[in-house]
Amino acid sequence: MKIIIAPDSFKGSMTSIEAAEAIQCGIKEINKDIETVLIPMADGGEGTVEAFCSILKGEEVEVKRLDDPLGRSINATYCWVEETSTAVIETASASGLPLLKEGELNPDIASTYGTGQLITSALDKGARKIILGLGGSATVDAGTGCFQALGVKFRDKDGVEVQGNGGVLAHIASIDLSEMDSRLNEVEFIIASDVTNPLLGSEGAITIFGPQKGVRDIDRFEAGMENYKNIVSEHVGKNVDKYEGSGAAGGFGFSLLSFLNPRLVSGFTLIAELCCLEAEIKTSDLVITGEGRVDEQTLYGKVPAGLARLAKQYNVPVVAFAGTTTMIHAKELGLKAVLPIIDEPMVLHRAIERGPELLYKACMRFMIVYQWLSEKKD
Repeated sequence: MKIIIAPDSFKGSMTSIEAAEAIQCGIKEINKDIETVLIPMADGGEGTVEAFCSILKGEEVEVKRLDDPLGRSINATYCWVEETSTAVIETASASGLPLLKEGELNPDIASTYGTGQLITSALDKGARKIILGLGGSATVDAGTGCFQALGVKFRDKDGVEVQGNGGVLAHIASIDLSEMDSRLNEVEFIIASDVTNPLLGSEGAITIFGPQKGVRDIDRFEAGMENYKNIVSEHVGKNVDKYEGSGAAGGFGFSLLSFLNPRLVSGFTLIAELCCLEAEIKTSDLVITGEGRVDEQTLYGKVPAGLARLAKQYNVPVVAFAGTTTMIHAKELGLKAVLPIIDEPMVLHRAIERGPELLYKACMRFMIVYQWLSEKKD
């Protein structure tokens, strides 16, 4: 029997590699003879740099004294592949939700400025290609903070330059791209998105992802995003707000598509192609995946949904483990089952600390049942 182990990271608890190892240990504890193939996944969010470093044999480059989402000084890393002068940057590294503690979410001031600083570092290093993962951001600033760090100026109706964050989108009246870092036009830019949402509307950046970033007044932030969309579209002479992925990372995708000439791809698909995932699935009996939370958002391009679609072509079942889930029926995702790993009541920080252990035990329980059903079927 061959099992593909291909989880995403469990945000704040386990990297995708740590999750894959915990699942493998659970399987081997029940049956050491099962062949396991570990393929740590990512979709553009947290863990993307680690996954690419593993696949492309790159090195992690640390950049010091960057701005986190709230402007505090942090260090962050990106993946550098010397052979091809490629930088892989994840928005979550400098501008991600895991960087904020409970109670710190503040969509009015949260900014992607630190991500712009990471891009500048990659350009300084001589990057010829930049792959930017958009998942896991704590921001709804439409990437204005990032582009401000790259030289773009945003001004209000009085001509005063404003800071790039979610709260000022409603006040932006003009944009000046004349001082944007010219090196951006000389690199191949690839956006690895974890979602396919448009910028605005019931499926857009604010409505779907705003609440998890602290947005309470949906209408106010939606109006600000719409104002920003109108100003940008008029300035650049094109309107990309309905493009798939324009709503990624709090509208960051929209600004990237408007100001640059990037290629937008599914983060999951990009990594799946690099690690020959489809070829492995073809010859497998079961795929086990997982992520921190499996819910309706998983449908918009997350790893479990991507795996389910791929495996369905070859009639290979997919099971997902989750730190938490709202999915009672997994059929909508194409999964055979979504299994929570929590085995007793516990506070969130305790569950996060015990993540690898809980996943290991959950996989053991699953394998006991799976083997029993397989034996009964035989």
